[in-house]
Amino acid sequence: MKENHQSEDWDLVIKGHTSLFDLKFNDLWRYRDLLLMFVKRDFVSFYKQTILGPLWFFIQPIFTTLVFTFVFGNLAKIDADGLPHFLFYLSGITAWNYFSDCLTKTSTVFRDNASIFGKVYFPRLIMPLSIVVSNLVRFGVQLLLLVCAMVYYRNDFHMPAAILFFPILVLMMALLGLGCGLIITAMTTKYRDLTFLVTFGVQLLMYGTTVIYPLSAAPEKYKSIIELNPMTGIIEAFRYCFLGKGEFTASSIGYSAAFTVVMLFLGILIFNKTEKNFVDTI
Repeated sequence: MKENHQSEDWDLVIKGHTSLFDLKFNDLWRYRDLLLMFVKRDFVSFYKQTILGPLWFFIQPIFTTLVFTFVFGNLAKIDADGLPHFLFYLSGITAWNYFSDCLTKTSTVFRDNASIFGKVYFPRLIMPLSIVVSNLVRFGVQLLLLVCAMVYYRNDFHMPAAILFFPILVLMMALLGLGCGLIITAMTTKYRDLTFLVTFGVQLLMYGTTVIYPLSAAPEKYKSIIELNPMTGIIEAFRYCFLGKGEFTASSIGYSAAFTVVMLFLGILIFNKTEKNFVDTI
């Protein structure tokens, strides 16, 4: 005898109330204390068993800048847009490090926190957001180092009115790194190879950005390609805000902002869709 299940009347039907476009921003605000706890955890755990501790905030950019100054400034004789090479490279490295840290650390959220996600509920977006916020501490320390270097060189740079755009630039770097990282971490639940590609892929991408050379020194035939990188406009504007040199235009910032919004929106959508069943595939 065949049972006709379609004709049965159920007293209670349980269905999911979430949709692809349910971004759960209200939950993020409700769990803001958890966000702060994760930020503190990230900062403490990363340097807890190191000898030099937070001094690594200074050591890494200083040594990287010295190497860039020697290789690209002294040996390759790459123009620094009239700036001291140390200042030029330090400004680019400071901005790039914050973006790359947000991207690379966010890109492994599902893999690194699978055990936590499988046991207790909280808005999963809290975890990548905590990474972005905790990286602000390192960025702030390196920014202080940049200001000290400006004082040391006793330069005649004056901060133009564009310095008012600095908070917007920081927000753009954070959201761009977050959006790209969310897309990658969602894809790594099925394609583990992406984990290996991200590490050196970000390093290669740096050479397609104006970290080691100014946009004004790039050959004309390659400028349009370099400007396709959304970080190019951000770094150029970052240098202009602090050092008074760089191509800071409305079109470049507008493009970077539009690209950031698109990547962030896609990243959150893909992340929210993947979080529902990633435990079964990771």
